[in-house]
Amino acid sequence: MTSIFIGKDTDGKRQELLLKRANRHGLVAGATGTGKTVTMQILAEGFSNAGVPVFVADVKGDVSGVCVAGSKTHKLHDKLISRAEKIGLEEYTYTAFPTIFWDLYGEAGHPVRTTISEMGPTMLTRLMDLTSAQEGVMHIAFDVAEDNDWPLLDLKDLKSTLNYVAEARKELSQDYGNITSQSVGAIVRSLLVLERDGADMFFGEPALKLSDLMRTDMSGKGIISVLAASELINHPRLYSTFLLWLLSELFEELPEIGDPDKPVIVFFFDEAHLLFEDAPKALVKKIEQVARLIRSKGVGLYFVTQNPSDIPDSVLSQIGNRIQHALRAYTPKEIKAVKSSASAFRPNPNFKTEDVISNLGVGEALVSVMDAKGRPQIVGQTLIRPPSSRLGPATSAEQKTVMKRSPVAGDYDEAIDRKSAYEVLTAKRKKMAAEKEKAEKQAAKKKPGRRRRKRQSALEAGTKAAVRSLGAQLGRKIAGKHGAAIMRGILGSMMRR
Repeated sequence: MTSIFIGKDTDGKRQELLLKRANRHGLVAGATGTGKTVTMQILAEGFSNAGVPVFVADVKGDVSGVCVAGSKTHKLHDKLISRAEKIGLEEYTYTAFPTIFWDLYGEAGHPVRTTISEMGPTMLTRLMDLTSAQEGVMHIAFDVAEDNDWPLLDLKDLKSTLNYVAEARKELSQDYGNITSQSVGAIVRSLLVLERDGADMFFGEPALKLSDLMRTDMSGKGIISVLAASELINHPRLYSTFLLWLLSELFEELPEIGDPDKPVIVFFFDEAHLLFEDAPKALVKKIEQVARLIRSKGVGLYFVTQNPSDIPDSVLSQIGNRIQHALRAYTPKEIKAVKSSASAFRPNPNFKTEDVISNLGVGEALVSVMDAKGRPQIVGQTLIRPPSSRLGPATSAEQKTVMKRSPVAGDYDEAIDRKSAYEVLTAKRKKMAAEKEKAEKQAAKKKPGRRRRKRQSALEAGTKAAVRSLGAQLGRKIAGKHGAAIMRGILGSMMRR
């Protein structure tokens, strides 16, 4: 197998995606309801049949049906058969494809996790939308953890490290740079927002092994990894950061192989505009760099979005295979987008591309893929082939059955919480508190105590008061007119005794 059959155009030409050029990336675009998801599904099936592992971010849940064979009882069965006959798709049969379901929240698939260390400070900065000053503090926290061998695995590890950095900021600032408690506080508040969004389930262990996304089954078919993203899409920043992290990890781990006979893995990113929406220029540059260089590692990236204008020009320039479903143009901005999209195709002398884009029916598309020499072919108005797997989502029961039989069943389902920065710093704080308490007790023992006065009884107090009163009276008399005689009398009396 050297190509994937996409469909047949109005000139009678078979439109086929060459596997040798599939790593030159692709774009599937079109308005809602024009057939983008089905096109993504038939391409995923084609790659699987060719032994190429596939990763699909399934935003609407429709691609989950790839794990189930199509059925004659399906309401669209007759139309699917008719379409297959019309485009000359011989031996069209229904079949299921090997599938692994994944879910960052661990509900509709095996949990997907990575550690804080693997995500890194730059990705986390993007995820939390931090300022440049806060990003600097984040980098310092990572450096301090690395220098002290404190593993950063989950969010509580990062929070503990940040709190330590805030407490010891005066000492640390000398070696790592300026640290403010305000920046640390802002980062910790952002981490709390992430926790409410469910990101705490994403960070931890066991971390996802990329090799588990690059599997084939016993028959040699590429396994289709379907990421359940219907809930994840409600948190677009987490969605985009996760996908970019995944690409970055692949870029770091895979070797250079040039242009292989077929890709080593293919990614489909549904709602691709979320990768770039409100993204800093530095991050868009990072995506552009990955898109440009990762193809030499045998990885194909396919962006699925409503309008090509959703993708930055710097990334569009890396795309060699285009499938454009209908675009509706009612406003000046939409009309401009149609013209821009039409200009990206190699013209067909039999029709005006700009006119056709707005009049394509459901399941029709303008297709231009690369030829054997790496050149874009003339655009063709194409009827897209029907899928062999179910057109529509799998049921919850069907997904659970697939998960039980999954080759990674039991590998990721239970979280592991080993000793890391949180435990190390908690023990450190307890030890410091115990030492402080011990020192205070020792200091209290060495300090001299006050002498306690003996309490007087009521009788003793009364007697002393009477004596003081008598003494006062005698003093006054002695100081008076007869004081000298009285004194002599008293003294004489005492002498006689």
